[in-house]
Amino acid sequence: MTPANPLLQSPPARILHVPFPFSFKPPLRRSAHPSRSLFTSSRSFTRTRLNNPPKPLASSSSTMADSNNLSTVFAEDEAKFGFTREEMYSSNLAGTVNPYDRHLFLRHKSYTDWASRVEEDLLPKLLSSVLKSRKNDIPVKTLLTVIEGEESDGDVLIFPEMIKYKGLMDSDVDGFVEDVLVNGKPWASGVQETFTGSYVFVCAHGSRDKRCGVCGPALIQKLNEEIELRGLKDQVFVSACSHIGGHKYAGNLIIFSPDSEGKIMGHWYGYVTPDDVPEFLDKHIAKGEIIERLWRGQMGASTEGGDKTEEQKLPNGTEAKKNEKHEESAAQKTKENVGGCCQGANGFTCCMTASSEVSERKKSEETIEVRGKTEMGRSTSWVESWEQRDVLTAAAVIGAVATIAVAYSYYRRLH
Repeated sequence: MTPANPLLQSPPARILHVPFPFSFKPPLRRSAHPSRSLFTSSRSFTRTRLNNPPKPLASSSSTMADSNNLSTVFAEDEAKFGFTREEMYSSNLAGTVNPYDRHLFLRHKSYTDWASRVEEDLLPKLLSSVLKSRKNDIPVKTLLTVIEGEESDGDVLIFPEMIKYKGLMDSDVDGFVEDVLVNGKPWASGVQETFTGSYVFVCAHGSRDKRCGVCGPALIQKLNEEIELRGLKDQVFVSACSHIGGHKYAGNLIIFSPDSEGKIMGHWYGYVTPDDVPEFLDKHIAKGEIIERLWRGQMGASTEGGDKTEEQKLPNGTEAKKNEKHEESAAQKTKENVGGCCQGANGFTCCMTASSEVSERKKSEETIEVRGKTEMGRSTSWVESWEQRDVLTAAAVIGAVATIAVAYSYYRRLH
């Protein structure tokens, strides 16, 4: 009798199931064990993890490096375009604003979305074109500037009248200019609103000039912080504005607020830094005092153009002399004006267009004066030359007559 195979006699119930390591290969004959596919997938998963470990997350050191690089870029921009750049305070600011009597501000988009020539967008361009075509009909010299709008696009603020019209559309421009600016009456197609308070417009037109793009937003942030600290949010309002002329004077801002007599004045400032903001709020806006060292000019000031103004009275009664560094050649001025320094018509410019004309006229007058003096000198010299010749001739004639008389007298004695 053949002995029984002990393996075949072993009951399946006695087979023990123990946890297998991932490297264990189960017997293929035992159907009681888990299927091979489970172990195969587990083994493959383990092999995949060992052979292709996941990429580590960005370490804190690499994140810090990126942050440092970004800080370096910001520092370079600040040194080249910000408040510590070399050209800061290199020019005397008084007299760098052309005279004008009214300022229009058109709300249009966010300042971060402005193109370099935002005045060439449809609505600003239409308004500027109509102003130019009607400049001889508008009684006062007016300046147009674009300010940030977003939800209030098309609103128009007018200073010093302190009136506002909402929602100017492309089709409304002709009627608006005719009614409000030419005839000086309320706009027939809109509702006139009056407003109060102080308004600060900061040039933040970074796509036009990087200096304004670096300095402007920093000033706006600081102004809003200080205004909130003083509880003035319902009295002082800050907006970014487009190019107003004088990139090299950034940070540039214009403040419209009542003076000591309650009259609305528009004062322009340059080289303004965040450190100057408390002084502007506490002195200019609160007390109507001008910050003389940063003052460029004002709306309504009848000055003779920026670079040729030798002396200009500041509103506080003191005088500021122009710095020779600030003077530029007439050719440079002409080139800047032709390129479209800023938007506007009927004097709607922030460039020193008058200065080049004054310069050329003065040069011409000086040339004529010098020529006149030269010709006069030549005439005097010619007259003097003739007088001297006449004297010599007369002396020679007298000498000859005397000689003849003496000779004749001697001849008579001999005879």
